[in-house]
Amino acid sequence: LLPFRYIPPLIWGKSGHIQTALYGKMGRVRSPHPYGLRKYLTMPDGATATFDLFEPCSEHCTGEDVTMVICPGIANHSEKQYIRTFVDYAQKNGYRCAVLNHLGALPNIELTSPRMFTYGCTWEFGAMVNYIKKTYPQTQLVVVGFSLGGNIVCKYLGESQANQERVLCCVSVCQGYSALRAQETFMQWDHCRRFYNFLMADNMKKIILSHRHVLFGDNNMKKPQSLSDADLGKLYTATSLMQIDDNVMRKFHGYSSLKEYYEEESCLQYLHRIYVPLLLVNAADDPLVHESLLSIPRALSEKRENVMHVLPLHGGHLGFFEGSVLFPEPLTWMDKLVVQYANAICQWEKTKPHCSDTEQAVSGQE
Repeated sequence: LLPFRYIPPLIWGKSGHIQTALYGKMGRVRSPHPYGLRKYLTMPDGATATFDLFEPCSEHCTGEDVTMVICPGIANHSEKQYIRTFVDYAQKNGYRCAVLNHLGALPNIELTSPRMFTYGCTWEFGAMVNYIKKTYPQTQLVVVGFSLGGNIVCKYLGESQANQERVLCCVSVCQGYSALRAQETFMQWDHCRRFYNFLMADNMKKIILSHRHVLFGDNNMKKPQSLSDADLGKLYTATSLMQIDDNVMRKFHGYSSLKEYYEEESCLQYLHRIYVPLLLVNAADDPLVHESLLSIPRALSEKRENVMHVLPLHGGHLGFFEGSVLFPEPLTWMDKLVVQYANAICQWEKTKPHCSDTEQAVSGQE
């Protein structure tokens, strides 16, 4: 399934910090601009979920109709350069792509209820998947999540066996698996994690404050009772994601403590319930994901035949750039890995003897 290994650029490619910084500042270089249609879905609580739909540019290698349902990283959306680059490559390989825009992340889309995306809320992703299943009854799905999106897609699949119907495989890239375990490491200064924590918290603050009238407005009767003006004051002084999660994010779903929020919203307790082929990708030099967290996918891959854990020495956080000595290519090793893994699973699915859904579920549980 993995015919090629990752070879980073010679001078700077073995630095996880440079790889991560390049992803964070540029996303990708010379990014393409795939054309998609924006879809709007009204959620039960009045929130408006949006996703972008991109049709394939060529026939899939199996001749089948296959859709990639994609969940981006924290506060990201379909207009991010790394998403555009990946979607363009997937389209050219015959995949339809549906990309979730995290609730509140798009600067030109107003919130219609006092709730934003959170670390593990699967409501909007599930609504997008259900739309695709209903609109394209013949399509099969490849589920893809980047960073925080990896947590959401794995949690979504593990929440219900029905969520795995028509799913060929799932790929998670650079997620941390357990927010509860990660929170302590995210306050440490080794590998500059505390600095990255501050930068991401600052970005989250800007997004939340851009929607403060909807989230904290006094005239909004739907606002969570636990969310107060005092929390808005604490938000201004927050310097870490944990402080923001404790004062704001957990209250959208009524969690009584940060510990409860992180335990319930992490995919860790759901991973063993996923029976479709599952590819978990991390980089050993990812400055955001502490090495202690990598024992989770490693142990899972040793116990479960459907799980593969890929851990290159280099790549940083969502980097995996390739290219010459100085200038990286727009397309990364990560982009190619996800598509080639999906191609291999699609080919295998087409050639294997098919059994009923009930037999598959029983076989997976065994």
